[in-house]
Amino acid sequence: MSSPPTRDDRFVFDYDYALPPARERINRYYLRDEEAVIDELIPVAKLDNAAAARVQAQAAGLVEAVRRNRRDAGGLDAFLQEYDLSSQEGIVLMCLAEALLRVPDAETQDKLIRDKLASGDWRGHLGGSQSMFVNASTWGLMLTGRIVGPGQDAVKDVGRFVRDMVSRAGEPVVRTALRQAMRIMGHQFVMGRTIGDAIKRAGKKNNRSYRYSFDMLGEAALTRADAREYFDAYANAIDVIGEARDPSQSIFAAPSISVKLSALHPRYEFANMRQARDELSVLLLELAGRARDRNIALTVDAEEAERLDLSLQIIERVYRSGELDGWEGFGLAVQAYQKRALPLIDWLIALAADVGRRIPVRLVKGAYWDTEVKRAQERGLEGYPVFTRKASTDVSYLACARRLLGSRDRVYPQFATHNAQTLASIVEMAGDNRELEFQRLHGMGEELYSEVIDEEKLNFPCRVYAPVGVHEDLLPYLVRRLLENGANTSFVNRIVDEDAPLEEIVADPVAATEAAKPKPHPRIPLPVNLFANRVNSRGVNLHDPAELAPLASAMQEAMRKEWHVTPVINGEKVPGHAEPSTDPSDNRRVVGIVEQADEAAVDRAVAAAAVARPDWVRSDAEVRANLLERAAALFEANTGQLMALLVHEAGKTIPDAVSEVREAVDFLRYYAAQCRTEFAGARSLPGPTGESNELSLQGRGIFVCVSPWNFPLAIFTGQVAAALAAGNVVLAKPAEQTSLIGARAVALLHKAGIPGEVLHFIPGRGSVIGARAIADPRIDGVAFTGSTET
Repeated sequence: MSSPPTRDDRFVFDYDYALPPARERINRYYLRDEEAVIDELIPVAKLDNAAAARVQAQAAGLVEAVRRNRRDAGGLDAFLQEYDLSSQEGIVLMCLAEALLRVPDAETQDKLIRDKLASGDWRGHLGGSQSMFVNASTWGLMLTGRIVGPGQDAVKDVGRFVRDMVSRAGEPVVRTALRQAMRIMGHQFVMGRTIGDAIKRAGKKNNRSYRYSFDMLGEAALTRADAREYFDAYANAIDVIGEARDPSQSIFAAPSISVKLSALHPRYEFANMRQARDELSVLLLELAGRARDRNIALTVDAEEAERLDLSLQIIERVYRSGELDGWEGFGLAVQAYQKRALPLIDWLIALAADVGRRIPVRLVKGAYWDTEVKRAQERGLEGYPVFTRKASTDVSYLACARRLLGSRDRVYPQFATHNAQTLASIVEMAGDNRELEFQRLHGMGEELYSEVIDEEKLNFPCRVYAPVGVHEDLLPYLVRRLLENGANTSFVNRIVDEDAPLEEIVADPVAATEAAKPKPHPRIPLPVNLFANRVNSRGVNLHDPAELAPLASAMQEAMRKEWHVTPVINGEKVPGHAEPSTDPSDNRRVVGIVEQADEAAVDRAVAAAAVARPDWVRSDAEVRANLLERAAALFEANTGQLMALLVHEAGKTIPDAVSEVREAVDFLRYYAAQCRTEFAGARSLPGPTGESNELSLQGRGIFVCVSPWNFPLAIFTGQVAAALAAGNVVLAKPAEQTSLIGARAVALLHKAGIPGEVLHFIPGRGSVIGARAIADPRIDGVAFTGSTET
């Protein structure tokens, strides 16, 4: 028998525990209290009264100009205005676009089309927009334009017409029509199918008034082959852009390219930090060197919050490379909706000062807000990496803008916004200095930016963020734009809404936030408060070094412990037949020793349970609820230890181990809540001597809980908690392969106050214990794999 290993690589997380002081300061803001962050941002963003008045007047003028010019509105702006996410049709389109991305087979696509497109009131949108594109798109989305012309009956009931159309033509024809409609729409949303097409389009007519940053559409690489394909596409685009650029243009005026790190590596994630950092640094430096040779700029796009620190390590390595000396084209995007935005700006300014060359910084508000909020909730994080109020994001944006504008010797500021108030604020902050540029999305903001680039008006340069790719790659980009700008409260919609008061649209977010001192959005509770009747389980932020270091320490300490467990009956340890419990990833590793119970031990446990049964059956539901909640707190306090056992004895990955501990905690709190609701109703039941008693919910009596190996903590705990909550005495039998985990769960339940005579632990052979329990007439129920059937 081999001894337990002194080191297990699964407990050595692939990252550097100690962050450098500058990045550690950024990291402190990861999930920081929203109010505290806003209190720090307001003084930075706030203008004096005279400047604020000038901003409001300028913003009002811009809004009025946009409203005057809206007759010519088209493209994505008009589409989002017509199909905003407050309408049934807007939601249908978003759902359809998102779902089609995930549906690989034609049959399911057909069912989806039949279900979704027939449910919208498309007739109500005909003529609702002055944009020919939107009206054409409406018919395209009704799937009639390319198949059959709409008659009067169709106009009266478009939903019925679409259903009939699907019925007559068949789903394959409709699917083809839908894809053709999406190709037509794609022309509005995408600059070109190829980089060559996009550059040609950028050189036509009024397009020549703008600068361009080309973005190759496509989501994260899932394989090495995907990553190589994306790399080649970026490299080719750099070559084509370089050949087409005007040699007289400065690096800041020339066309540029945007690069997503997730497209260059299939394991671009914090858990794979060292490999991703080392390999991506080489790939990004190669692309940056290629862009330098062609004298065009390269911007690293911002992605999910969990990747920020890893991206900064890669960006810093590349930026400091001597190969890029003298070239000021390497930059990055910063998301103002992240609480870390301003510390990140300070870090970039210091980095540029240290290296000695300027760095272009594209300031954006952020396009993954919904994802960031839902991920934080699903993972049970302490807080959110993003602000929960839009005004707070606006304040953060203005604070970051002011810091950038104050350091133009170190950075070249690029401001991506479609908000007239934000734009006017930046103009005010910039003063006479024109060493900056604005940015807008292709197909959006044309009316607003016609005022900005006009030499007789604001006269600032503007760069268009221009997606390039085929329509198949359009869907995820379109979904992000819909989520980002499709709400009827978004600036894109409000700026053209004649009913929206002008003073509200151009209101100063800094002044409003300072006056109201708002707390985080009440309809976006912290992850811990998601449920009305119980506390949500606390997760682990596996992308935060400050949180991972103590977790790793706790897990390693747990595996240095010599685990030796026995049956526990009536709160006392009982000897049994000793067997090793081994690591499923390497059977030579012994995790601990388990003494298996025999039939005599089962008989002893049943006898003890029968004695305890009357008192526990009649115990107060509130008492049981409190004990289960106390156990949940103990489980969370011992997360590292439980995770170590899950990884070592059950073969779980670290993320799966986090999820399983959380599920066990959720079970405990869920059944505690049930005690206070369904289980707390009094019943009149006969007492031991025949008298009537007002009692809490009556349990069946004695339950044997037999749990599986695949969820050795969650299902084990759920079975036991459900039985205890209902007032049953429990004999807990874990899976033979994961008895150490079961023993630790029972020990924590006992520590929480569950009496030893109420909860008995009987590890052993399932066939022996299960058969013995089923045959015993004193046993009132047996739970297998979560079932509570007798």
